Amino acid sequence: MSAKQPNPKPATASEERELERQLEIMRDGAEELIGEPELRVRLLESVRGGDPLRVKFGVDPSAPDLHLGHTVVLGKLKRFQDLGHIPIFLIGDFTARIGDPSGRKKTRPALEPEDVQRNADTYLAQVGTILDVDRAEIRFNSEWMDPMTTSDFIRLCSNYTVARLLERDDFAKRYAAQEPIAVHEFLYPFAQSYDSVALRADVELGGTDQKFNLLLAREIQRAYGLRPQAVVTHTLLVGTDGSEKMSKSLGNAIGISEPPEDIYGKAMRVSDPLMLTYFDILSWGEWDDLAQARSAVAEGKGDPMALKHELAFRLVARCQGDEAAKAAREHFRSVVQRGEVPEELEEVSFSVGSEGSLGVLDILRELGFAKSNSEGRRLVTQGGVQVDAKVVGDPAARLSPGTYVVRAGKRRFARAILRK
Repeated sequence: MSAKQPNPKPATASEERELERQLEIMRDGAEELIGEPELRVRLLESVRGGDPLRVKFGVDPSAPDLHLGHTVVLGKLKRFQDLGHIPIFLIGDFTARIGDPSGRKKTRPALEPEDVQRNADTYLAQVGTILDVDRAEIRFNSEWMDPMTTSDFIRLCSNYTVARLLERDDFAKRYAAQEPIAVHEFLYPFAQSYDSVALRADVELGGTDQKFNLLLAREIQRAYGLRPQAVVTHTLLVGTDGSEKMSKSLGNAIGISEPPEDIYGKAMRVSDPLMLTYFDILSWGEWDDLAQARSAVAEGKGDPMALKHELAFRLVARCQGDEAAKAAREHFRSVVQRGEVPEELEEVSFSVGSEGSLGVLDILRELGFAKSNSEGRRLVTQGGVQVDAKVVGDPAARLSPGTYVVRAGKRRFARAILRK
């Protein structure tokens, strides 16, 4: 593939209609589509029977689970796949060892190879809930980055200047604030850009925070004699806290492999305005039947609770299937709205030891309902802990041998069996 642009015959009327149909889908929900003139040329070749577009989306396995924020772009990748193009889901097992500096106020710690591999393994299973993986390319950038020689990498980095790197917003802010920028952070954008060279990408998808890296890839492709990829960016999904971008590290994420009742419950707790935003960003052109209900809620005339139930149901169904969504909906209605105890509870056995009893805070911690005694104490003092449907008011309370239903908050239940 040469960087020189071909000069195709003008599109016929039917070809132009098909071009516009596909471009409209590509633009739908996107923040920007950069490089549309080149994309039209490449897309016309495809419409005329040429090779389908190669469409890339890369994720570094820096955490073990994908969340709804990732599915914003995965959904667009699916729509390219539905148009007959080749989706490439790239797992950045090499770049994860460097650490993406995008949007960072300080250097991101590098991950150990075994952590990267463990996280990557989980991604392979999760991406299949969105894409037809049998008709997709699943790639790892260690394939071409590990064999790269030092001289090859120096050649790669020679295609850009330090001055232009420092124009990047996150680097510029850190440099102005005299905050340290490690040299390896400058190398990350080059490694990500070379992925597009190795994969011969026609289009790359990403969040708005990746714009610098995606545009750099266009220049690196030109330097290697390839046609520059088009870039499609999408707005970052705000987390359940309603303020920061969705992130596992911030505790505001909805993981697509979480228990269905957790996905449903978290979706039901988002604010009404955020719910409408989720509909806009996560609909992928599939929820047109709810457009009228969505508009009514936005105008203050509809039923936001009913619409939120629809959102929660469809999110679970998309990630884990209709049966899981039906069970999650019933769980929410019975446990959260009617205050009933679930029929099936996890059972955990405890030994009371020589003291003959066990503290409530110890039980909460062992059940995973509280990460520490201080968190458990806060739960109790806020009235958020019940034992056998009775509120526990004293953080120092202890339980004697027996079987108890322990509840923390609205949705967490377990059966604690205390034995001598």
